[in-house]
Amino acid sequence: MEKQNNIVNIGRQLGSGGHIVAKMLAEKFGFQFYDREILNIAAKESGFDEKFFEQNDEHKGFLKALLQPQLPHISGSGFYTNKFSQDSLFQFQSDAIRKAANQDSCVFVGRCADYVLRDFANVINVFVTAPLEARIKRVSERRNCSNEEAKKFIVSKESERAAYYNFYTGKQWGNASSYDICINTDGIGMEETTEILAQYIHRRLKL
Repeated sequence: MEKQNNIVNIGRQLGSGGHIVAKMLAEKFGFQFYDREILNIAAKESGFDEKFFEQNDEHKGFLKALLQPQLPHISGSGFYTNKFSQDSLFQFQSDAIRKAANQDSCVFVGRCADYVLRDFANVINVFVTAPLEARIKRVSERRNCSNEEAKKFIVSKESERAAYYNFYTGKQWGNASSYDICINTDGIGMEETTEILAQYIHRRLKL
């Protein structure tokens, strides 16, 4: 019987600690961890510069970015500018996610991995959240900026992230019905959040 890898997909609000929780879960279960790392894989597979993926990461607006003079040069061959679209980038990224999931048990952060891997067995989809005030505090400390600047950053990035997710999945980003479990990190911290999720994952995936 072919081995079935275990997959945990983490959606997260900006500043909720979702990245930290995802990494802790990967370490706890011995799974491969992919956040921005998936961009590097997609870049290698497609032949595009990794910065090309970074500029368009989890937000729509590819065609606008394409016209920017500072756009990184394309390192691959066989592709031409008039054949590019954001759908192409999404496809390369999705292929990279599926390839990684086929090779090992993984924890993926964002990038519509729950949708990309919807036909895979042994998948848990998680959404990590926290109150806006707590997220503003965490982002302002991380970026060394004012609370007002942190709030603007959160609102802008989450608007892009939601539009990207909703467009490609046909679901609603952050809506509980799109996930197996949603959890609020506020008041319990990253370690306790990780423990709660680990118990859930352990039971669901029978690890």
